[in-house]
Amino acid sequence: MSSIHTIYEELCTFVRQTAMIESIQELLGWDERTMMPPAAGEYRAEQMTYLAGWVHQRRTDPRLGGWLNELTGSSLDSDAHSPSAATIRELRRDYEKSCKLPQSLVEQLTRACVLGQQIWTQARKDNDFRSFQPHLQQIFRLKLQQAEAIGYQDQPYDALLDDFEPHARTADVADVLTGLKDQLTPLVATLVDSPRQPDASLLQRRYPIADQQAFGRQVAESIGFDFQRGRLDVTAHPFCAGLGPHDCRITTRYHEHEFPMAFFGILHEAGHGLYDQGLPPEHYGLPPGSYLSLGIHESQSRLWENAVGRSRSFWQHYFPHAQQRFPEALSGVVLDDFHFAVNQVRPSLIRVEADEATYNLHIIIRFELELALLTGDLPVGDLPGAWREKYRETLGIEPPDDADGVLQDIHWSAGLIGYFPTYTLGNLYAAQFYHQADTDLGGIEDMLARGEFAPLLEWLRRHIHAKGRCYSAAELVVDVTGRSLASQPLLDQLRGKYLPLYQG
Repeated sequence: MSSIHTIYEELCTFVRQTAMIESIQELLGWDERTMMPPAAGEYRAEQMTYLAGWVHQRRTDPRLGGWLNELTGSSLDSDAHSPSAATIRELRRDYEKSCKLPQSLVEQLTRACVLGQQIWTQARKDNDFRSFQPHLQQIFRLKLQQAEAIGYQDQPYDALLDDFEPHARTADVADVLTGLKDQLTPLVATLVDSPRQPDASLLQRRYPIADQQAFGRQVAESIGFDFQRGRLDVTAHPFCAGLGPHDCRITTRYHEHEFPMAFFGILHEAGHGLYDQGLPPEHYGLPPGSYLSLGIHESQSRLWENAVGRSRSFWQHYFPHAQQRFPEALSGVVLDDFHFAVNQVRPSLIRVEADEATYNLHIIIRFELELALLTGDLPVGDLPGAWREKYRETLGIEPPDDADGVLQDIHWSAGLIGYFPTYTLGNLYAAQFYHQADTDLGGIEDMLARGEFAPLLEWLRRHIHAKGRCYSAAELVVDVTGRSLASQPLLDQLRGKYLPLYQG
């Protein structure tokens, strides 16, 4: 009879092999969004569908259930937060969920989403929602089938949300978003109506793309992104892809007269990349070497993009470098004016370019819309109009077309229904983590002003990255900060930054 340790090794070997196939899927997905010629799209969908079916067969292999039955309750399962116990617990959770999904549905979803992303890309270029509409209808129909197959406690959205933020409930997320909206709306109004406003036009001066590329890479490297284990490329919609324990791809997009677009996009994706590069490589493919949740993942990107990258201390160090790199644009500009400009608060149309104060309002709009789409309360054909109405009600602006409206995000075309709320959860996690790191390190601002980013990264590696999925997100927040997730740290952070800037 095999020993417990032998069974555990057999389990881990099998799961690591599955992860290798999944990494091939990720590589194909990265290639599709960065390098693939347009005519290759249909065959790429077939490749991805084939791999998805193969992965699903392995995820539901009866041997997995047998190994997990043998290991559950064993000595390797005794310490809940140990790597072995986390592996057993989380793999069982993944296995039981996968077994509820028919392989035919998995393959249909994969094909629909690969083709959906290709069609979305062209539809956005053409400002043509109607060409995308039937594909979006199919994706929502298939995602509803997925939710019904998995099962849920209160509503179908619960089952889809769990894919991205395990154990989260729609009702709880709705309460969080509503509470934030109630606090953020008057804050945004105060800032927008203030007579003191930044000169944001200095960010629309000419910033040569080659210099943006060099400057962005320099900053990403300085905060700790390892270009020996990663790379930076161009895409239509920025993303980060982990393709293996030492292969992390980040992307951005450039505009010669929009400095924040690429720069803060690089910081954001580099934050994701730092998390991926900080996961224990010896556990790659297993829960202890995997990211905990998308909310936690997003906390890392938002922390580096906003708490660090939009701070005055950060620019106290980097503004002279920026002036040297962009002499035409920044000649005669003083640090305080530049810092105020990169922290401009104004209602805007594009989520990925939104400021910290309004960003979560963009998320609330998407959450409300996708919930209505999934329940059938909002027909897909009515989505563009509903989008415009939500933006008018929530932010007081209306997109001039669908390219800057309902077609701006890739998520729905990729079947990522239930993903959007994790952005706001990430902002909440980030504020709470940053506050704790500041306390533990004895003041981060002085370190940033000196260009010392390693202490913060090491703190994140030790307290968050190294723990993989050994804790739930709720457990991790308590373990790291000593209290449950709350909205007050984020609200305090926003008020502490913006009120002095706008009230002088």
